[in-house]
Amino acid sequence: MSATCSHLDTIRDVAATSEGCEECLAIGATWVHLRRCTACGHVGCCDSSPNRHATAHYQQALHPVVQSYEPGEEWYWCYADSVSFELASDLPSPSHP
Repeated sequence: MSATCSHLDTIRDVAATSEGCEECLAIGATWVHLRRCTACGHVGCCDSSPNRHATAHYQQALHPVVQSYEPGEEWYWCYADSVSFELASDLPSPSHP
């Protein structure tokens, strides 16, 4: 496991593409927590959710970094490096309503 994320250069200031898990909304499923892709804004459900759409998005699109899309959570996860981290920012972390 890496001690740091080597994919910080892939993080973009992109808006979330949905207020919930895009795939779960399309099929009428539920989720536990949400993750926002920092490369394209895709919103997917976490690995504690039945469908694990955030991980599926990484496997399909190869966008390595997601950020929690939960209110009050500031952390990121890099799939490629298997590491969580936070970044200093003047902006509040994006989250679903």
